[in-house]
Amino acid sequence: MARNRDAADKSTQPGNGEANAAPTRAIVVVPVLTRPVATDETSRPRLTRSPQARHDEAVGLTRAIALDPVHSLVVTVNDPRPGTLLGSGKVAEIADLVRESEAELVIVDHPLTPVQQRNLEKEMNVKVLDRTGLILEIFGERARTKEGTLQVELAHLNYQKGRLVRSWTHLERQRGGAGFLGGPGETQIEADRRILQDKIVKLKRELETVRRTRDLHRAKRKKVPFPVVAIVGYTNAGKSTLFNRLTGAGVLAEDMLFATLDPTLRRLRLPHGTPVILSDTVGFISDLPTHLVAAFRATLEEVVEADLVLHLRDISDPDTAAQAEDVERILADLGVDATDDRRVIEVWNKIDLLDEANRERLLGAARRDRRHGPVAISAISGEGLDSLFAVVEEYVSGELAELTVTLAPAELAHVDWLYRNGDVISRTDNENGGVTLVLRATESAREEIRSRLGGGSAKESPDE
Repeated sequence: MARNRDAADKSTQPGNGEANAAPTRAIVVVPVLTRPVATDETSRPRLTRSPQARHDEAVGLTRAIALDPVHSLVVTVNDPRPGTLLGSGKVAEIADLVRESEAELVIVDHPLTPVQQRNLEKEMNVKVLDRTGLILEIFGERARTKEGTLQVELAHLNYQKGRLVRSWTHLERQRGGAGFLGGPGETQIEADRRILQDKIVKLKRELETVRRTRDLHRAKRKKVPFPVVAIVGYTNAGKSTLFNRLTGAGVLAEDMLFATLDPTLRRLRLPHGTPVILSDTVGFISDLPTHLVAAFRATLEEVVEADLVLHLRDISDPDTAAQAEDVERILADLGVDATDDRRVIEVWNKIDLLDEANRERLLGAARRDRRHGPVAISAISGEGLDSLFAVVEEYVSGELAELTVTLAPAELAHVDWLYRNGDVISRTDNENGGVTLVLRATESAREEIRSRLGGGSAKESPDE
């Protein structure tokens, strides 16, 4: 990608008088296959995405790394060509668009084989990037921590390794062999592949060190047993906005695909005093490259190890059902069953963007089954967060119940803790200087109260 920005970068040289380089001009092509070829024979049929939704997402991905999509088009592909994916007429049409718009890059929102990529570049006389390559570029630009950089670099190298198969003719040259018994020597393609493999092995060693460090951090957290709550969801579902709203963290939150990449963890105290660790993770996307899933496994293990997973959905998006299915597929690849309502809560975000009729319908559905149904919220306005807090606390600490606690004068030091870890409904000051409190507390808090007071001074109220 850096090569494609060379022309634009020249504008930043001294004497040009421009403060910023012009963005690379790109044409976005969205192939819609009428008979999609299944890449996984065991996978279940996917929900059909509208061409417009795929188009909008492809343009959004392009803009996510400051490219300028000067033209975009949806192309129906009835018969995918092995050599170019697209038909010869459509390839020629796009080549004309490249010349007319002076584009420097063509984005094809579909995985391309190395041969298809090479042939399209030859026919259009411009650099071509497929969906996998574009997502890798975005992740490469978003990575901020050493861990994120390593993971993206590993995914890049695995992607490039697959491109070294008849991709460039200069790789067919051979170098001379060593010694009299040596053969014709290794070809340039073999040398490049060996160099890439050496780098991959080195990066895997470094990431193994990262994985061991994460394991140590998890082990330390388990010694202080705070439940871990992970937020997952399709990219741009509002994960970072919700994370910031709940924790006060300063994680970047913008209306942009993959605005944040590196995971963030913060401690959060729920309304009834339950402490949890909240984890913000990288956004998921349809057809997420397998290279990335493998490279980011160390990061995504935070989701696997989480006690509770919040599956955040942009309920205002017309494609929300298909997005949810994509997230569920990736979670399944990680070993997390998204249908397990004992561990996964579905959260419907952005209800503030709904019209009144849809809003009431969704809120009604959410209210009918608060325990196992979805929780409707707006991370921007804060609407519904009280319900989300209540459901999360019930999941990690048990149901709320009423408790009557009688404290002797010598036990009054516990009053402050009781106020911080329960909802005090009433307080009675006794004649002997003690106090009787009626409060609502979670199951774990009730157990802690009995442990602190020896059990005799704390009695649960009978069911009404």
